[in-house]
Amino acid sequence: MMQHNVSIQARFRPEVLERVLRVVRHRGFQVCAMNMSTMVNEENINIELTVASLRSVDLLSVQLSKLMDVASVEVQQHTSQQTNQQMRANA
Repeated sequence: MMQHNVSIQARFRPEVLERVLRVVRHRGFQVCAMNMSTMVNEENINIELTVASLRSVDLLSVQLSKLMDVASVEVQQHTSQQTNQQMRANA
């Protein structure tokens, strides 16, 4: 299974996080880690997700960018889950 780090910039609305998580689930991805923080102006938020799936992350990225209040979606990197486990075992 591949893991991907996804960065999302959006307007701060109570329902935005729920919409993002619903799209992640509906597109067949599993959330491995998540962090949300408000930007300096407190009108925007930054959501950092680590997701895992056998599917292409491009499918998820396109659907997330279509959400209301989402300004940008950026896929930052991808790694295989097995590689991460091997690195932990060697440490």
